[in-house]
Amino acid sequence: MSLQLIRPDINLDFVGKRYFFVGLSTVINIAAILLLIFKGLNYGVDFVGGSVVQVQFASATTADAIRHSLAPLDLGDITIQDFGSAGHSYLLRFETVKNIAGLGPTLENELAKSFGKDGAKVVRVESVGAKVGSDLRRKGFFAVIAATTFMGIFIAIQFRHVSWSFGTGAVIALIHDVLVVSGALVIAQLQFDLTTLAALLTVIGYSVHDTIIVSDRIREDAAKRRREPIATIMNRAINETLSRTILTSGTAIMVLIALLAFGGPILRPSAFTLLVGFITGTYSSVYIAGPVVLFWESRTKVGSLSSRAA
Repeated sequence: MSLQLIRPDINLDFVGKRYFFVGLSTVINIAAILLLIFKGLNYGVDFVGGSVVQVQFASATTADAIRHSLAPLDLGDITIQDFGSAGHSYLLRFETVKNIAGLGPTLENELAKSFGKDGAKVVRVESVGAKVGSDLRRKGFFAVIAATTFMGIFIAIQFRHVSWSFGTGAVIALIHDVLVVSGALVIAQLQFDLTTLAALLTVIGYSVHDTIIVSDRIREDAAKRRREPIATIMNRAINETLSRTILTSGTAIMVLIALLAFGGPILRPSAFTLLVGFITGTYSSVYIAGPVVLFWESRTKVGSLSSRAA
């Protein structure tokens, strides 16, 4: 006798709770938009330009002590961030530096006056021009918009013989996922750089994959049960794919939780993005994409979904 995670005859009423979850998602999306407008993402040097220096200290210190030590260099506004080593490692971000090539040695020499000759060591230096950063930011946003649009078009074409509403539902679900992840990044104030952008694009791909699985089962059930209401067909399809959804998403989420906890500060922003994205991507496939299709089909005058799926 095989072990089953979920009973094959389970019948949870996902569709019946769609109004509550659509309302909840709308509130979250509006909050995410407001956060993006009034607080904004914590852009990394990739997108705003400037220089980032990682400094390792032999003994624990504080951001104020580092700032006081570097004050004689007159480097302008310095953002100092603890890099997760209990006060031993820090990221220093400078908006503009005239002599980028000599930045590392200059910092080490100045820090040695306060922390000793071997008290501070520059681990890495990264610099991006302001114009390059602006171009990368613009192209990054375009990549997200293009990925969302073309994924929706792909699903719309894939399910065109059944209903174009599947593509509409997919696009709205993807927009929902991008907004939720962006809002979470604003709240967490984790650095948004090219690696985080790649994670966000991965979330879009994952969300579409999950939406296709659910939509394909809806299409199959609609062809088999032509006389049943679309709401009943959709609810059954979601329940039939529930075990697969939980196993796939659950496995990925457990790995991401481990990566978030033990992957270190460099991997933390991308791991956090993927974790939030995979959770909201699974959620939106059920409570966003599905209700859009149901709303569309309940008002269309061109036959039923069941007859078109046949």
